[in-house]
Amino acid sequence: MSEISNTAGKPKKQLIINAFVESCSGHQSPGLWRHPDDRSWDFNNISHWVKLAQLLEKGKFHGIFIADVLGSYDVYKGPRNPDPAIISGAQWPVNEPLATVPAMAAATKNIGFGVTVATTYEQPYHLARRLSTVDHLTGGRLGWNIVTGYLDSAARNLGHTEQPSHDERYAIAEEYVDVTYKLWQSSWRDDAVKLDREKGVYTDPSLVRLINHEGKYYNVPGPHICQPSPQRTPVILQAGTSKAGKNFAAKHAEAIFVAGHSPVTVAKNVAEIRALAKEQFGRDPKTIKFLALFCPIIGKTQEEADAKYKEYVGYGSEDGALALFGGWTGIDLAQYGDDEELRYVESNAIRSAVESWSKSIPGVPKWTKHTVANHIKVGGLGATVAGTPERVADEMERWIDEADVDGFNLAYALMPSSFEEVISDLLPVLRERGLFWDDYAVDGGTYRENIYGKKGVARPPADHPAAQYHWTKD
Repeated sequence: MSEISNTAGKPKKQLIINAFVESCSGHQSPGLWRHPDDRSWDFNNISHWVKLAQLLEKGKFHGIFIADVLGSYDVYKGPRNPDPAIISGAQWPVNEPLATVPAMAAATKNIGFGVTVATTYEQPYHLARRLSTVDHLTGGRLGWNIVTGYLDSAARNLGHTEQPSHDERYAIAEEYVDVTYKLWQSSWRDDAVKLDREKGVYTDPSLVRLINHEGKYYNVPGPHICQPSPQRTPVILQAGTSKAGKNFAAKHAEAIFVAGHSPVTVAKNVAEIRALAKEQFGRDPKTIKFLALFCPIIGKTQEEADAKYKEYVGYGSEDGALALFGGWTGIDLAQYGDDEELRYVESNAIRSAVESWSKSIPGVPKWTKHTVANHIKVGGLGATVAGTPERVADEMERWIDEADVDGFNLAYALMPSSFEEVISDLLPVLRERGLFWDDYAVDGGTYRENIYGKKGVARPPADHPAAQYHWTKD
């Protein structure tokens, strides 16, 4: 991401803008599939995804960030009760996220694809092959959003009685990515593939080697079964702000997804991760891109935007919102009365969550589970801003200034009209302010090149842990 100077002489960030989606209905706005203008329920149709990718590329979005879960949200009205999520369509049903990417890539040229895959339940050798394949098929436009999983319902369906502990999941992830880096970066030399028709040599075997990884969780001799893809290692994306998550992000992530209702709630995490990256892992903290969850509701006037937001909340599902909240936090709000003030309940976790909200959203007289649901119905746990394009742009600038973020993962209220409004109304304002590019920095480039805004940086940078394994001709 480059910087340009404004008239006051202070450099302005040029924002990274991704669309935040999932292969399900509603995603961060549970229940809005009921709205007559929403098409998110059409996610089983490949043309739905192709048209979305083409729309977003026309708007010059950097990428499509595809979330995923491997189980149902079954904490609310539980335990182990998926019915509220199933009835409301709250990230249920949900399809595999990688499958649509090659089709979207075939219909586009520049937009990238950040795909969520958990490290806890899949062998690294297998995933390395899948991601190399898709990096090839997209021309190097793939990112991997590394998650460790958070739903016990997923663990029960994938060979576990429950999830490994939080810190163990990150220990598994640490070894997991080390295996993938070795497979992607170290197993093949850049010039291993010869395609020598005269001698009948497809690949020089002396330029393909074992990785011989032996660890606590994985034993992977190699070699990698795929030849090096355009990026070798996909762009590494991550979302996690626990102590273990911050350390993992500071070491590995090239872009980090953060969520909060106001900049103050994420600014500390951004600063801590940048400091860790520099002090503990010798990385340039400015090269790490922070992307905030942001859901814009745009109107020609403030009154129109407010009316749209009110309408959307009316279509949202309270049970769906509380099912998502239960999965995200492990807290079942069904145990509390409809009018019970959550700031005074016995649960420290609930009081902490509500206190954080009340600081970032002042003026709410009483926090009940109904209040919580209404704040999740449109945009989830991120910032949802209703206003004119100018006001929404002002709020995005506030996030840049106060939280030091580098861009946004934009959630939708309605699919695809929310993105259409961003492209037609919001992006022109951001461009006028010097905050968003007119075109891709590298036409036909890799996802990494367009995130960094520089040609020739398709592979992980030198200070990234993957780079140490790179087998070059020199």
